[in-house]
Amino acid sequence: MNHAAVDLDQVFKSFGSIVAVDCLSASVPAGAIYGFLGPNGAGKTTTLRMMLNIISPDRGRIEILGHPSTKDNAARTGYMPEERGLYRKMKVRDVLTYFAALKGMERRRLAGAAAEWLDRVELGQWAERRVEDLSRGMQQKLQFAVTVIHEPDLLILDEPFSGLDPVNLELLRDIMLSLRQEGKTVIFSTHMMEQAERLCDFILLINQGRKVIDGTLDQVRSQYQSHAVLAQLEGDGAFVETLPMVSGVSRQGRALEISLREGADSQELLQALVGRVRVRSFAEKAPSLHEIFVHLVGRRHE
Repeated sequence: MNHAAVDLDQVFKSFGSIVAVDCLSASVPAGAIYGFLGPNGAGKTTTLRMMLNIISPDRGRIEILGHPSTKDNAARTGYMPEERGLYRKMKVRDVLTYFAALKGMERRRLAGAAAEWLDRVELGQWAERRVEDLSRGMQQKLQFAVTVIHEPDLLILDEPFSGLDPVNLELLRDIMLSLRQEGKTVIFSTHMMEQAERLCDFILLINQGRKVIDGTLDQVRSQYQSHAVLAQLEGDGAFVETLPMVSGVSRQGRALEISLREGADSQELLQALVGRVRVRSFAEKAPSLHEIFVHLVGRRHE
């Protein structure tokens, strides 16, 4: 991952008086899974469409796989739009082979590749059924297979997990991880912070068209404190929520999640616990991506 699959340099896009993307710069390392996060209307889909040359930026520079436009390497990119684009009256197998042919896959490979991907997304037994016979989640998996069947180097997925049950969500997640192992670059937008946290090597959070934060998950977490402690106690811990440095207590399995008041020191809490209960474990809680997202986006909305 020593070079960029995608470079955005001061990209700006407006629609009339509405600024959708405001001087956005980012670099997506090749061979990484890159999460593109933000609330509704943040500019995520507009940015993805500019990467694909579906719409053009008003100013700024976009480079994809070493070229200024995806037109120069369309066969090396795969795009899964948020608005699904399947032909409902076509048979499932025919949809796959049709889109693979459009992307330049050799005719002799079409049938084998279609069968392989239908099995991989667990739709093999539906190959001869029409797309309209599939459930929403099954159509989602078929759309994913359409996106990847021609073996692109760069995948751009707009909300790939919407409409999926937990089992199929895990299926797509595992496939995305295996594609990264093959050296593919995956960019995906999502509102599902848990999936971004489990999948991503890098994240970019934008709000109102502007970059709020980017980097690895560890880099992002290191900039923020959760102001909470996870502690396992032996003895009656009912007194904990009455301590002056504590703002709230909730149970997380066998541990207590103890939220601290602004400015409170976790060591002060530890001293208050010792002597009154046996402290089996005590650790500052790393902030979740969801907590960071709410903190950053909420603060800017205010």
